[in-house]
Amino acid sequence: MVRKKRTGPGESSGETSGAPGQGSSQRPQATQQGARGGGQHQVRGGYPGHGVPPSEHPGGGPPEYQPRGYQGRGVPPLLPGGGPPEPQPRGYQGHGGYQGRGGPPSQHPGGGPSPGSQPRGYQGRGGLRPRGGVPQPYRGGHVLHQAPDVQHQAPVVAAPSPPGAGSSSQPGMAEVSTGQVQQLVIHDQSSASQVSQVAPASSKAVRFPLRPGKGTHGSRCIVKANHFFAELPDKDLHQYDVSITPVVPSRGVNRAVMKELVNLHRHSHLDGRLPAYDGRKSLYTAGALPFTSKTFEITLQDEENSLGGGQRGQRVFQVVIKFAARADLHHLAMFLAGRQPDAPQEAIQVLDIVLREFPTARYCPVGRSFYSPNLGRRQQLGEGLETWRGFYQSIRPTQMGLSLNIDMSSTAFIEPLPVIDFVAQLLDRDISVRPLSDSDRVKIKKALRGVKVEVTHRGNMRRKYRISGLTSQATRELSFPIDDRGTVKTVVQYFLETYGFNIQHTTLPCLQVGNQQRINYLPMEVCKIVEGQRYSKRLNEKQITALLKVTCQRPQEREKAILQTVHHNAYSEDPYAQEFGIKIDERLASVEARVLPPPRVSEFSPCFKLNST
Repeated sequence: MVRKKRTGPGESSGETSGAPGQGSSQRPQATQQGARGGGQHQVRGGYPGHGVPPSEHPGGGPPEYQPRGYQGRGVPPLLPGGGPPEPQPRGYQGHGGYQGRGGPPSQHPGGGPSPGSQPRGYQGRGGLRPRGGVPQPYRGGHVLHQAPDVQHQAPVVAAPSPPGAGSSSQPGMAEVSTGQVQQLVIHDQSSASQVSQVAPASSKAVRFPLRPGKGTHGSRCIVKANHFFAELPDKDLHQYDVSITPVVPSRGVNRAVMKELVNLHRHSHLDGRLPAYDGRKSLYTAGALPFTSKTFEITLQDEENSLGGGQRGQRVFQVVIKFAARADLHHLAMFLAGRQPDAPQEAIQVLDIVLREFPTARYCPVGRSFYSPNLGRRQQLGEGLETWRGFYQSIRPTQMGLSLNIDMSSTAFIEPLPVIDFVAQLLDRDISVRPLSDSDRVKIKKALRGVKVEVTHRGNMRRKYRISGLTSQATRELSFPIDDRGTVKTVVQYFLETYGFNIQHTTLPCLQVGNQQRINYLPMEVCKIVEGQRYSKRLNEKQITALLKVTCQRPQEREKAILQTVHHNAYSEDPYAQEFGIKIDERLASVEARVLPPPRVSEFSPCFKLNST
């Protein structure tokens, strides 16, 4: 410990009384030389022992002069200024933290120059001093403070006090140096900073559950899975936001607009890139486009006239392409290598969109599946429906790497028949024998509403319409005005005079196409259902049974169908896969498996073993 030099009556020091604001007031001298107690002043606290004369205590007083806020046994009050507890002079900061404004630097805990030259509130170089006057280590970051000029000793443990000593004479606690505290703070903060540096790989990352372990029961074998390994591309993938005006809800129209844009500007404004489009708001390219934002004007032929029977015209769309972000494939490669627990879903989604672009143009997309009449033999389901074979496709990250999962599927489509034949199959009778009943009209209207048809009475011009309803009158009873003068003409007469077509089934109702403001009438015998329309309504039990018979296959038949589908898709010739550098293996993945032993079954009596044959 370091004790202050005893000053005589004629010597001046920081403990002598002086002008206000120039020093600390001296405490009254104790009359008992052998008194115990009285806090021995140290830099970090702690009581030195016993038997120290009162005149040698910086506080200058016996225990009864302990200030308000005394901190318990073994922790004496810290009065660096040496002033009495009451009244406290100007600058007193809490219980035991008096900071005198005068006196030599050696008597100031901050250890700096004379406080008279420091601004108001200066507390020295020893750190911030809260209530209590004890310097606290800095916890704001990795900063090392210079130690104060006050001389420090090694940790001191006071000797035990003899019996009868007061509470103020108990030994102080062992000190911990400021350097040790700062080292602990730096160590803890460095550990926290290392933890905080681990950032998630993706905002949509998915952590898959870990495998519990490899099996040990049964015998090992090799099985084939409907997975085809894929090579990860090494190109930079860029994402762009797409805005099409006017807004159309159909993905087919959006794709037609984007297809026309690529055909017109691929080798000019798109720098030869072949982008992949999701049909909504996102466009992906293998490399950056030569612009960050650009507006295009695209003119598209209106092939479907769903608003009336007017002349087919042209529709103008404004397309704005704007850079959004880069798709990071580094985290996906880290995940496939087993060095990252989270699978980045954004990168997987980009690859899935790229591999779906070419099948979308070749087949009929329904959800995540693709259907075509060329992928298998059609099967009749009855009531004007048939099954189409298709396949499900999805890119998946696995423990063995990136793979393309393909499986076969089937669903119901409306047969591309003349409407007359469709109605005959729906009602399961000859509709030319007797007129339709009200229940027949309701059934026909429910089945045909929303179905797209094309007309056949105009030669090569196959205009397409969407059915909105069914007339309540027969075709021979329908008439409509043909000019503003109120001239009325029947439907039968109009088709005969305009197109030279003689309507045979005049007792059947007409189809209503267009909207309610402008309704057009089309006889059933001049309309044919457009191919490739999925039947989204509920199937009856007979149709469900027929669909299940088509879907169920033996493993050998299923394997053959999957391999034929992969060969038919020709991923090696896919222009989008080539553009983005994706390669798909055309062989089924081989996976290790185990044939488990047959289970043991018991029923009240001892167990018996089942035969595995």
